[in-house]
Amino acid sequence: MSSRGVVQCLLAAVLFGVTAPLTSELAGSLPAFTLAGLLYVGAAMAVTPSVVRRPPSRQALAAEWRPASVAVVAGGAIGPLLLVAGLARTEAATASILLNTELVATVVLAALFFGERIGRRLMSSVVLITVAGVLLTWGPGAAVDVGAVLIIAACVAWGLDNCVTAHIEELTPEHVVALKGIVAGGVNLVIGLSTGGWGPSTDAVQVLAALVIGAAGYGLSITLWVRGARQLGAARGQLIFSTAPFIGAVVAWTVLGDPVGALQVAAVLLAAAGIVVSVRPVHLHEHRHGLLVHSHPHVSGRHHRDTPR
Repeated sequence: MSSRGVVQCLLAAVLFGVTAPLTSELAGSLPAFTLAGLLYVGAAMAVTPSVVRRPPSRQALAAEWRPASVAVVAGGAIGPLLLVAGLARTEAATASILLNTELVATVVLAALFFGERIGRRLMSSVVLITVAGVLLTWGPGAAVDVGAVLIIAACVAWGLDNCVTAHIEELTPEHVVALKGIVAGGVNLVIGLSTGGWGPSTDAVQVLAALVIGAAGYGLSITLWVRGARQLGAARGQLIFSTAPFIGAVVAWTVLGDPVGALQVAAVLLAAAGIVVSVRPVHLHEHRHGLLVHSHPHVSGRHHRDTPR
């Protein structure tokens, strides 16, 4: 096993994992549209060197404009907007754990609308992560945590993004990220600035922080994961990356001081069990696969075609 590949995939998981807790620190200062736009504009800036070295051809753009458009709208505009809105209303640790529901959304949408078969192991994973999500959605006094619901809705948008980008063959993940940043990020940013501006308490440091978080969490993490997975194989690379939501939860608990309760611990255990179940069927011997990756890092083995459905 390549130690360099392990480091790259682990660093990708760390960068993506800390995105939710770090973004939550800005969610109260920057308007939702503005912050969502800045995150993906930052992501586009991070992948610009790669896109400049290998620009998409006109033929590729013409062939993939339909799924790419869905990915841009769902994954680049709606998903980040819902995430930011949710982070402003719930704890960062809860949001990090709930990001595991992207697996559930991806699997369900793939089965319902893309004709993919769900195996028993993957269905077990869906059930475990769904239960974890339910535990975190119901707040004190049986009240619904609106922030948690918004995070889950963001995961549904990203699940659709995953499904359509899995079928994009002519564009690289960096190409799709650039499209999301330029189109969706730009539109969200314009809407935010025209309706709410920068916010009453926003300064240049917060704007720069949002760009850096987006560049690292949604841009650089993708590049690192692709490079690492090319050395390790898609299965091992995805297994390492599946630690991202738990890294985010640990950061929120230890650095941001989010409270840790019995429900949070139970949800972490259930979600972790769900991830283990989902990746366990993937065989991990040393043959090489063509990478099936998309522009939004995720926490499942959903696009690895050796995984039973």
